[in-house]
Amino acid sequence: MAKTQSIEPNIADLVNGWLKSYQLDYKLEQEHLNDDIDNALSDYFSKTGGEGANRPDAKLLLRHESSQQDYPILIEYKGYKDKLAKLDSDGNVVNRNDKGEPLFKNINSFAVNGAVHYANAVLHHTHYTDIIAIGVTGHKDDLGKIHTQIGVYYVSKKNLGVGQKIGEFSDLSFLAKEHFDNFIKQVDQLTLSQEELDRLKEKREREIDISLTKLNNDIYQNEKGLGENDRVYLVAAVIMATLGENGVRPLEKSDLKSYTEKGDTDGEIIIRKINAFLDKKNLPEQKKDLIIRTLSNTLLTENINKVKDGQSQLKRVFTKIVDDLGIYYKIGLTTDFTGKLFNEMYSWLGFTQDKLNDVVLTPSYVATLLAKLARVNRNSYVWDFATGSAGLLVAAMNEMLIDAKNNITSPAELRTKELEIKSKQLLGIELLSSVYMLAILNMILMGDGSSNILNKDSLTDFNGKYGFGDVNQDFPADAFILNPPYSAAGNGMNFVEKALNMMQKGYAAIIIQNSAGTGKAKEINRRILEKHTLMASIKMPIDLFIGKSSVQTQIYVFRVNEAHQADEIVKFIDFSNDGYTRTNRKKASNNLKNTDRATERYQELVDLVRFGKSKLHIFTEQEYYEGKIDPKNGSDWNQTAPIDTKPTLQDFKKTVSDYLAWEVSQLLKQNQSDNGLGK
Repeated sequence: MAKTQSIEPNIADLVNGWLKSYQLDYKLEQEHLNDDIDNALSDYFSKTGGEGANRPDAKLLLRHESSQQDYPILIEYKGYKDKLAKLDSDGNVVNRNDKGEPLFKNINSFAVNGAVHYANAVLHHTHYTDIIAIGVTGHKDDLGKIHTQIGVYYVSKKNLGVGQKIGEFSDLSFLAKEHFDNFIKQVDQLTLSQEELDRLKEKREREIDISLTKLNNDIYQNEKGLGENDRVYLVAAVIMATLGENGVRPLEKSDLKSYTEKGDTDGEIIIRKINAFLDKKNLPEQKKDLIIRTLSNTLLTENINKVKDGQSQLKRVFTKIVDDLGIYYKIGLTTDFTGKLFNEMYSWLGFTQDKLNDVVLTPSYVATLLAKLARVNRNSYVWDFATGSAGLLVAAMNEMLIDAKNNITSPAELRTKELEIKSKQLLGIELLSSVYMLAILNMILMGDGSSNILNKDSLTDFNGKYGFGDVNQDFPADAFILNPPYSAAGNGMNFVEKALNMMQKGYAAIIIQNSAGTGKAKEINRRILEKHTLMASIKMPIDLFIGKSSVQTQIYVFRVNEAHQADEIVKFIDFSNDGYTRTNRKKASNNLKNTDRATERYQELVDLVRFGKSKLHIFTEQEYYEGKIDPKNGSDWNQTAPIDTKPTLQDFKKTVSDYLAWEVSQLLKQNQSDNGLGK
């Protein structure tokens, strides 16, 4: 059978003719559009996996008159009937596999996939956050007439760069000046449900894990002289320098010239850009100085700025970070990005087990669970006394923003509330300066809730007041979330005691080594119960921190400023089966799999703690038990459902039946032996 011939030249001729008839200033693949977009297409990996050579068949930049925003339009042509788009079962463009690796066959063979690939290059390497990707293919019928297929997709920060189909189109006249404003209105009406966003986020998070591992391996093996803190600070510095802000142009790879002249080294250029970035963030001067001072210790050293083969080590590392991670922080992914970074960077360190337990961060889904158990909402004031990379505060902030979005219908009022949440309603304290830097960066990446992240000892130096701005005003905390250092007194229950005693009302949810509830923190627990109520004790899966730590953990939930009564009902929940299966395979694409209704189990857990036994559906009565503790004890916090050892009539009948069956079998054997059988 003769192979079908591509009609791509005909498609190109037809569609370029349309563009010309709309009087659009379009550029063909070899032509210059603008430096930003052309450089982005050149810097990004190609459709076949090499470097550069990303050339859309047509490209243009159109301005939306109402908003004065420019939209890059990237168009890819193919010439076969079945080569418009390769989509997954959810209707998403499939450009990566489950391991986060590019699917070059799809990108190279399908028009829409190629256009979305180009759009991701622009999203990754420029300031443009909203791009239109268009794929056009077609075929000739028996009479020689051309039939076109058109796919028009919106690639944006809002959809994490995956792309959304905009609608059905029979030509590209929506790009014409008289129609473009209405087309953008159609784009603006696109939405994603929370479930769809969560699925996309989970996919992108898996890609981040893979990229971080690759980056760290590369730096560890090929960039000598950089310690673990240097690596963390370099990633923080590059992200801040390349994010950009209103009035501050993102630093590009081409801006680093690897000069040795004082004042113009790569390190000094990056520091100047970070200074400008932080100025626009309106950070308090004291905090800004601390960040600059900390990063300068790495960025301004002589070795990292030394030029070899025309390039400094700093520029080389800068390039690797931008190429591997740029897309993820450019799309504003609301995940504990630096928490993942932190765990990956610190995985190389030879910590003792105790120290390792102290630095392991809470998985994002557990952080969200803690926020929900502490009843965080849009009006909450949330604090964390051992904030790490601020993963718990990120989870709390996300819950607050979702609640605000669901309950505030005025766009202006919603915007005001979002700013208030980020600047006034979150407070975190972290003692370790390297980890503090991660917390600052994390909150900046998440939209900047970094205002009140404090570099202090929460046990000795914190007085309960705002750290910046309203420094004489008490922070009105009514939600406390915590994963403390387990090497502290009482496995970290000393942090819990101090925080709860500084609160007037609200709830707290902490995850801690379970020995804190069986005697390790006996005296502290007694004092806590004199003022606060233990509402729930939840046994977490033993492999929750697999690969990072091997401790058994418990979540304790408290009602603040209400002494625990002897007759108070405590909900004891065995959450050992949380629905997830965890592995620790280095090359696995996903070490966390939902194998038994994990999402539903986490929601039921929250409902059980809040509403009690009436919400029992998935869990058994052996896993959910309502009991009491002795407020004077302090070591009876980890109870399980009692096992009834009293035999029932059914037990008796079964025992007699089993005995009679055994007796009969013995008689039969004896009978066979007496008759000489069975030998």
